[in-house]
Amino acid sequence: MRIHIIGTGLLGASLGLALSAQKYQVSLEDTSPTAQQLAADLGAGTIFPDGGHDGYDGHDDSSSEGGNGGDPQIVVIATPPDVAAQTIATALETYPNATVTDVASVKTSLLESVRELVGRSELDRYIGCHPMAGREKSGAIAARSDLFTARPWVICSDENTPHNRLGEVVTMAEATGASVIHLDPRIHDAAVAKVSHVPQVVASLVASQLRHAPLEEVALAGQGLRDVTRIAASDPRLWTQILAGNSEEVRSVLVDLRTELDEVITALEMGPGATGALAKAIALGNEGHDRIPGKHGQAPTKYAEVTILIPDTPGTLATLFKDIGDLNINVEDFRMDHAPDQKLGIVDVSVVPATQQELEIGLLSKGWQIPESAIEREGIA
Repeated sequence: MRIHIIGTGLLGASLGLALSAQKYQVSLEDTSPTAQQLAADLGAGTIFPDGGHDGYDGHDDSSSEGGNGGDPQIVVIATPPDVAAQTIATALETYPNATVTDVASVKTSLLESVRELVGRSELDRYIGCHPMAGREKSGAIAARSDLFTARPWVICSDENTPHNRLGEVVTMAEATGASVIHLDPRIHDAAVAKVSHVPQVVASLVASQLRHAPLEEVALAGQGLRDVTRIAASDPRLWTQILAGNSEEVRSVLVDLRTELDEVITALEMGPGATGALAKAIALGNEGHDRIPGKHGQAPTKYAEVTILIPDTPGTLATLFKDIGDLNINVEDFRMDHAPDQKLGIVDVSVVPATQQELEIGLLSKGWQIPESAIEREGIA
């Protein structure tokens, strides 16, 4: 299958790398010659002299072999959101036999804009997509061939979408290692507002409170702050377009958040007599957290956490995981923090609760330092 990617930023270049690794014929196009060349040099695809349109002669040449044996079967628009609609319309006109899709994170407003630019027959060849993958870094230099592996890839189609074109897009998405999910555009936009767009706003607002904080205060930052603000390093220009494109859904969630935030502020103003409202806010957060899917999309699972202190030296983390493997215990999750002013790492390993005690006994016997282990708390010899 021949794929033409317009836009060679993080998503476009990553898609090119993933598909090229699966032996797809990938061509690249970008308004920036430098960005286009960089993606090609990294192995994301081939640049055609005319930007990817390979001399369409009015006939579908889908059976041709070779790197430039005909027009693409799929054109993927990976441009910034503010130019995606016009780029989609242009691609539908330029490649009259191709299926055109995109990777924009907002679907409803984009579909409405495309509908205003093209006719019904052209619209039937457009299928909106949104791979739920990304990084805090941007550009082709940050691209990875495994960016989409095991990540949801949302496809927005309806009863009028030709099955053969839908099948092509599904095949392409699955070739990247992604898991395909079919959603209505409005349901998609409401979902990403809650799970992606509002978290970005909140992370940025929390991080902004550190701008003028004394360095000795910021030095106290632990894993909690790092977890909350990790995505605050995202590209402001890109996120301005994303938030504007999904403004209705994002605003709705932020209004609800503001209501609950006001309740917390009021409770804090009232002092010790309003602890119930504070406890309620935390408890409601527990309820929401418990609905986040667990491993492999399964129901959330409560894990036991074992904390190990490790020297910050080469190979130590690898040795720790080898020792855990030798105990035949599976690590369900882990995270690592660093002790301030010490060459010491703090590793939290999540395991099935039934194996917690076995893990602690095993690691202690191997010389690892486990502060306040369950064994010590319960007085087990």
